[in-house]
Amino acid sequence: MTYYHSKYGGRRKKGKRPFWVKVVFWLLTLLILAALLAAYYLYRAIYTNNVWIPEGKTVSVIIPTDASYDDVKNILYGKGIIVSRYSFEWLAARKKYPDLVKPGHYVIHEGMSNDELINMLRMGQQTPLNVIFNNIRTKEQLAQQISLQIEADSATLMALMDDSVYMGQMGLSTEAATALFIPNTYELYWNTSARQFMDRMYIEYKKFWEGNRSERAIAINMSKAEVVILASIIEKESNKNDEKPVIAGVYINRLDRHWLLQADPTLVYASGDFGMTRVLNVHKKIDSPYNTYMYAGLPPGPICIPSIASVDAVLNYEDHDYLFFCAKDDMSGYHVFAKSITQHNRNARRYRRALENKK
Repeated sequence: MTYYHSKYGGRRKKGKRPFWVKVVFWLLTLLILAALLAAYYLYRAIYTNNVWIPEGKTVSVIIPTDASYDDVKNILYGKGIIVSRYSFEWLAARKKYPDLVKPGHYVIHEGMSNDELINMLRMGQQTPLNVIFNNIRTKEQLAQQISLQIEADSATLMALMDDSVYMGQMGLSTEAATALFIPNTYELYWNTSARQFMDRMYIEYKKFWEGNRSERAIAINMSKAEVVILASIIEKESNKNDEKPVIAGVYINRLDRHWLLQADPTLVYASGDFGMTRVLNVHKKIDSPYNTYMYAGLPPGPICIPSIASVDAVLNYEDHDYLFFCAKDDMSGYHVFAKSITQHNRNARRYRRALENKK
């Protein structure tokens, strides 16, 4: 064995380190390993997948206005998509998300990390919804259908549509409030309020009417609301867009002659029985401003929210001499038109015979 002399005296084995050096070495090694391990778990907690959704699908999450951080956790955990709750909550606390909860509709994807998910939630990066309204007859139905799609409260929507001052600012009466709504698909954030929704619909209403449509309404001497009211009757008279301008022409002719419109769909509306399949003489005695067999002119408001095709049919009605129409006896859904009551009665008898034969 090789020895060497120390300048401090004595002999020491060559190459042998002092004990304290070994201790420091192993402590540093353990610290490095611990740091690497901590960095690994920190990386996993922040950047690796912590969202699991079967078949790689997405999940929609709704966070209501005034929801707390605990509410958010309950919503997420209730969906069963968070792999590690501990790592999610640890990073959420570091990013101060408990104090930055934002309402909305969020689409969560398979494979998202805690960092991606929490950033999306705390920054309010919600996904807009496609809001639609179909087959609407009344303000109440509209308010209910909208409140099922976004956070806007149905009672508040009703209050706005019944507010004469607010609706007056849009050039509409409360009875004609549904004339504001143009059936389409609208992108809206889930936490859109009732007022924000109404204001957005007014913007869309102005866009719809600007230009040619407004000019046509003026040309036929009708207000926008009157056009929509007549269009709503036509909407319920026929689902054949190619004959709607002809039907519109019939009603325009009756209005010009100051006749009663005698539109059966208005009796259905006046009765409140929207599932009615046959109008009877007893329905003509309903005392309602919507009963066009009893009251002259247009009813005070639309009997439904009509399609754009029906609105355009009124604006571009066919100029003819027809005053009557009834369903065709071939049961095609189309109508046959007449200039005289005699011809109309003959057409009506054909249809009734065809109906009896079918039964």
